[in-house]
Amino acid sequence: MTGLRERTRRAVRAELAAVAMRLFAEQGFDATTVEQIAAAAGLTKRSFFRYFPAKEDAVFGDVDILGEQVIVEIREEPGDDPWHCLHQVLRRWQQQIHDSEQAQTRLRLIEVTPSLRARLHEKRAEWRQSVSDALRARSDPPLDAFTADLLTNAAAAALDTVTQEWARTGGTAKRDVLLDRAFALLRPDIAGVAN
Repeated sequence: MTGLRERTRRAVRAELAAVAMRLFAEQGFDATTVEQIAAAAGLTKRSFFRYFPAKEDAVFGDVDILGEQVIVEIREEPGDDPWHCLHQVLRRWQQQIHDSEQAQTRLRLIEVTPSLRARLHEKRAEWRQSVSDALRARSDPPLDAFTADLLTNAAAAALDTVTQEWARTGGTAKRDVLLDRAFALLRPDIAGVAN
């Protein structure tokens, strides 16, 4: 259970990220300063850096919080099949992560901002490692690192492809249907997943 202090920190972080995204959408990422974001949120520049190490991280603030919740659910998901676990947890969360105007704004910003594309690459690597670790922690007997990494990377490829199709349709495609299709197409031979 998360304590009051951590919940408060997450709420401030989410609000700060929302303010940043609004300003980025209005002014552009490069034209928006940390000082402007902090002032619009009623904080100081120094306070901004307590929540985000860099301006780029504000773009991913709400995604980071959801990512932490996804990792917890992966560890707690019942059943022995790691691929089924990834599918079920990501299916529950993907709509919340991506199906919003803010997600569309984020995708557009990332497409036109080299520093955000670089930060997205770093974030994906961090997320994949956390998911792989969570898969290994939940399995009994534990998955080997190779198998956990392979399943995680396959799930990430599924999510990336779903996001590309969703963006291609202007956000009209049904993400859950696309995700189910992707996981079915990539489903590994579970007997071959054994350590």
